[in-house]
Amino acid sequence: MTSIDLIIFDCDGVLVDSEIIASEVEAGLLTEAGYPISTLEMAERFAGMTWHNTLLAIEKEADIPLSANLISKNEAILDQRLSSDVEIIEGVKPMLAQMKLPHCICSNSTSKRLAMMLTKVGIKDHFGAHIYSARDLGEDRVKPKPDIFLHGAKQFGVDPSRVLVIEDSVHGVHAAVAAGMRVVGFTGASHTYPSHADKLTEAGAETVISRMSAFPGVIAALSEWSETLMA
Repeated sequence: MTSIDLIIFDCDGVLVDSEIIASEVEAGLLTEAGYPISTLEMAERFAGMTWHNTLLAIEKEADIPLSANLISKNEAILDQRLSSDVEIIEGVKPMLAQMKLPHCICSNSTSKRLAMMLTKVGIKDHFGAHIYSARDLGEDRVKPKPDIFLHGAKQFGVDPSRVLVIEDSVHGVHAAVAAGMRVVGFTGASHTYPSHADKLTEAGAETVISRMSAFPGVIAALSEWSETLMA
């Protein structure tokens, strides 16, 4: 194990409580389109994936064509819902105030949506320029591919093995593991489900927390453990 030099935050479902809103909107659109699915199942199966990749997965699984206008329709409805309803995850601001290590955001959301959500909940200025969208790298480079995490580490000149990621989705954990990074799972957002923690652990999270207030202590514990092993 190596020590930790950089913390990477996912955004949706980690810093802002947006995944439940996305799951509600997307489940409604899919049900209307002939693919009945609940908000809970939507969150469990597809949280952390882009809407485009979700549609591709469903088309392949169900062998039903989904209208191309579902993409633009979802974006418009979701942006409206997020701009009015998204809230910060409880405990995020006090946790960020305790953060001593360099840190950034690496997300599948677009830069525009990230700016809107983070501004609404009052933490955009905290991260400054260190807010990175996988979409800016290319639509084919989003999580569960590791590209955005590797990009974030590169901006700080930190080796991936010395990065700790906090993620709420299985797809995000897979991306971090593929990048060669350590991962903490988070289940404190509204879209959590009964087997959430187990699935994050199975995907590669070293530990799972349900309260953001626990994160600084976890960072300290994992750092201390790494230093002990290296001694």
